[in-house]
Amino acid sequence: MKQFKALTIAGSDSGGGAGIQADLKTFQELGVFGMSALTAVTAQNTLGVQGIYPLSTEAVTTQIRSIAEDMGTDALKTGMLFHADIITAVAELIKQNNWERLVVDPVMVAKGGARLLQEEAVQAMFTHLIPLALVVTPNIPEAEVLSGITIKTMEDRKEAAQRLVQMGAKTVVVKGGHDQDDDVIDLFYDGSQFAELRRKRIQTRHTHGTGCTFSAALTAELAKGKDVLIAVETARDFIQAAIEEAPGIGKGHGPTDHGAYRRRLSS
Repeated sequence: MKQFKALTIAGSDSGGGAGIQADLKTFQELGVFGMSALTAVTAQNTLGVQGIYPLSTEAVTTQIRSIAEDMGTDALKTGMLFHADIITAVAELIKQNNWERLVVDPVMVAKGGARLLQEEAVQAMFTHLIPLALVVTPNIPEAEVLSGITIKTMEDRKEAAQRLVQMGAKTVVVKGGHDQDDDVIDLFYDGSQFAELRRKRIQTRHTHGTGCTFSAALTAELAKGKDVLIAVETARDFIQAAIEEAPGIGKGHGPTDHGAYRRRLSS
């Protein structure tokens, strides 16, 4: 049986709830072999980010080349890329290797408010990375930055999604976790049709790393060759289970349980 592979290009989270750590846990839980290229080391816990220590662009690109030259990948995701030089270099390597199943999670701000993407990097993301994406997965604040509009209504979200597709993304999922409605509504748009994907909101503070985990689950399913909308639905099931069974670790925004989805399937 084929061993599917997925690559994450992102920062680390010393608390284990987000970033590279969350991505690799998620890949493993979904039966996909996970590989990583580290962009930055962060010192963080459930209370916030205490330090960010970016790697050099050369360090990032050498990691990616090492994987490309030997192992390859069936799908990949980007998370925290931090600055414009890394974004530009990563995009160039993605093009050189003809990697088409790319999920871009435009990580900009941590739960505690720490900025994880420098201002000048946003333009690089517009120009170099989003046009390569099979799927872009912004939350509402990220969609506002990327689209340049204020999002208050579902129509605003649709406009933001359309703008991202106009930038070159093939599919957009504008996540609804930042809304205040009783239900969480994720907006899916593939350039021709919208779908409003609805789930009951879970009232909890333990949501650290949900964006990373969702995009990693989506990447894992795309690595298996799944259709994008089907992969999105599985990723939503995965993160819903992870939030519902969050272990309650830490004094702030705690991590989710990356093993919950698999346990439910096997029970």
